[in-house]
Amino acid sequence: MATKAAHKRLTREYANLQKSPVEYIHASPEETNILSWHYILTGPPDSAYHNGQYWGTLTFPPDYPFAPPAIRMHTPSGRFRCSERLCLSISDFHPKSFNPAWEVSTILLGVLSFMTSEEMTTGSISASEGERKAFAKRSRWWNSTGGGSTSRTIGGKSGNSKGFGAIKAGDGGKRFREQFPELDKENWAWMEKEGIDPQTGKKVAVEGSPSCTPEIDGLRRRGTGGSNAGLAQVVENGQAARDAGQGWLARNKLYLIAGALFAYAVMARLLSDQQKA
Repeated sequence: MATKAAHKRLTREYANLQKSPVEYIHASPEETNILSWHYILTGPPDSAYHNGQYWGTLTFPPDYPFAPPAIRMHTPSGRFRCSERLCLSISDFHPKSFNPAWEVSTILLGVLSFMTSEEMTTGSISASEGERKAFAKRSRWWNSTGGGSTSRTIGGKSGNSKGFGAIKAGDGGKRFREQFPELDKENWAWMEKEGIDPQTGKKVAVEGSPSCTPEIDGLRRRGTGGSNAGLAQVVENGQAARDAGQGWLARNKLYLIAGALFAYAVMARLLSDQQKA
């Protein structure tokens, strides 16, 4: 339970954040516990985290601001281990280095600054820029579906729930939705617009999109001309189908045979010249 001083301080800080928002940062306490805060960091431009939506928590001690909070990030980022306490000079790993003048905004700016660096500490991990960009693109899906553990679908359709995207966080996005209902609504609207499968985080194949080889897909785009389609159209479609179904060896067998005969003739000529010598 928070002390009177901690409750007053955190209430004031929340009011300040609402009055003067900090770029790339959104934070708010739980309704029933002023010591438990949820935050969203938005990946800044010119970084591998650009437009990523990173959800985490701050757990403040009862005697805040005379002791620092425990800091965690739950959204996969390629920078931090999910839900593991981070060892930073502004976290509960280093209570003696914490300055009581630092506020929630100061703490979260510190987390964002550390995130965009390459310094390593307890709770941090290494990943390539490409991996971090991939996590950023999937972050909104991950937050609102609990990493694919949701049972909700879009338009009554759902794709394959197995594979790389089927990360099981376990709560179906319930905690995120409770804390950030407006953001959750925006995330689901984005998934519907982009055709993202809630269970996998991948785009759902839509009718008319390529699903086989380019040659077969080309057949779909050819008009049949109705009942008046002539023999030429039938032959063209049949040839395209044969080309699509044949393997590389079958399509190039004449070239391979010619090449083999040429190589045989060259070898025979060389052997003949050696025997004469």
